[in-house]
Amino acid sequence: MPRMLDVSEDVRAEIGDEEAERLLAGENAPGSYDCTSCRTPGDSEQERTSTVLFVGEETAVLAFAHASCIPSQVVQVAEEQLQGAVRSITGEEPADAGPGQAVLGITSGLVLIEGDLHPALVVEPTGPIARPGSGGTTDEFLPLLIEQGFVPVTDVARLPSVLPGWSVLLAMGQLHAVLQPGTGGAGSSVSWWQAHQPLQVTEGWRAAANKFQRVLVFAAPVGMIGQQPREDLLRDALEKAAADGRLVAAAMPLAGT
Repeated sequence: MPRMLDVSEDVRAEIGDEEAERLLAGENAPGSYDCTSCRTPGDSEQERTSTVLFVGEETAVLAFAHASCIPSQVVQVAEEQLQGAVRSITGEEPADAGPGQAVLGITSGLVLIEGDLHPALVVEPTGPIARPGSGGTTDEFLPLLIEQGFVPVTDVARLPSVLPGWSVLLAMGQLHAVLQPGTGGAGSSVSWWQAHQPLQVTEGWRAAANKFQRVLVFAAPVGMIGQQPREDLLRDALEKAAADGRLVAAAMPLAGT
């Protein structure tokens, strides 16, 4: 049965006309699916559905989403993230499976440092992050970030150094992604974290980001920070994580406005 699928020109260019037509005819497309954006069930026989192609260095995965959540598009992601996404989408884990695919949660807030309010993002995964390909259960989130250039935080009141090649993408006043260096040579980048839907930030946060033209990115292991309703509580949680040796940070240039 034909599906109510949206296949963008970018997706069609990647998968080819023949595969695109098979999808539209219902040959290779599932009827029901879990939306890759909001994670709730969808039905391509009953509602408009977007085809979303995740492309890594070596792997490509076609996923489906409610058209009301995100448009059909090609999303560049890091290869190790894509391997985890394959397990997430298919519900399969390797035989020596460790933790399931964790999602990176991001909270925005203003942090007072040296008398100025600085725009900050706090990254905390929803589960342990194992080293890609290890099949282990040890949480390697902070060691992996330190290898990428993040630095351990001992004092939240000190500005972290700028991490070369990384940036925070703000477009039309909304947070879209945190970008890391790609493998395509100088200037190339891929999404380290990407919003399923652009995240709103406060007027104060946006003003501070435009003033300093960079964002402070803090990261802590699962369960360390939590969702704090106020910025003073967020600051307290950051200071506790730093005191426990469980916080890393980097400053990243602002991309966009």
